[in-house]
Amino acid sequence: MNAINRIIAFLIFLIAFVLLVFLAIAPLDALAWMQGQLGSLSHWVAGYQRSNPLLFTLGRIALGVIAFLVVIPLMLAEIPRGKKVKAVKVRTEQGEIQVTADSIARRLAWHLDQLADVISVTPIVDPRGDKVNITLDVETSPEIDVPMKTEEIMLVTREIIEKDMGLKLGKLNVNIRHAPYPQGL
Repeated sequence: MNAINRIIAFLIFLIAFVLLVFLAIAPLDALAWMQGQLGSLSHWVAGYQRSNPLLFTLGRIALGVIAFLVVIPLMLAEIPRGKKVKAVKVRTEQGEIQVTADSIARRLAWHLDQLADVISVTPIVDPRGDKVNITLDVETSPEIDVPMKTEEIMLVTREIIEKDMGLKLGKLNVNIRHAPYPQGL
């Protein structure tokens, strides 16, 4: 629906642009042309109404129905809706708890930032039913042992998600990016 709205908006803006440029370049000619087009359309509609009044009435009804079935839904699609909060449901003996993806990401970022040689962490949390898929974009110092640091990050993440938060970990992806080497050494 979003693509259709963009195409329609683009066409409307394109037509408005062409008309405004035409109006700016030759205002009297543009107004005379528009007046002629409206006069021709008015003459054609009046002639069509006289020649076939039943078909003319059916056409007006069809135009009104199209306006309601096409234009109104497109306008309603443009009204912003409330942002859906992504959350994971956790069942406990006392009931059901929801943990938002943002709070999971903040907790992971805080704990993983505490690790040695980790400069920054950007977690991307994707709740999927009762599981949570996590992608970690980690910036580290350039001289780390990549397999060992990746394993440490994965262990800490698994411990936080499964033991501390009581969630089920789905897919875990770790993307490591090294910080640049210091200059002048």
